[in-house]
Amino acid sequence: MRKLLSFFVLFIFMGTAQAAVLNDEQVRQQIIQSSISDYLATGHPCACPYNLARNGSLCGGRSAYSRPGGASPLCYTKDVSDKMVAEWRENNSH
Repeated sequence: MRKLLSFFVLFIFMGTAQAAVLNDEQVRQQIIQSSISDYLATGHPCACPYNLARNGSLCGGRSAYSRPGGASPLCYTKDVSDKMVAEWRENNSH
């Protein structure tokens, strides 16, 4: 009985640890969300073209992403390099 209980505890622990591991796509989404949050914290609503302006319309070409020379929030997975993913993993490993 004790061995069976130990097995279930180990199984549950391993399942939880595996669930906590993010794949590259999920890490990219985490990086994008962080970038957008950082931009929105400045008080400006239009980080990315798909964000909504204060009046409820899509930001589109008014977004910081679409305008050259200013803030450069990350909005799409293509904006997040493999190096950025590796750095995120290094900084967020437990």
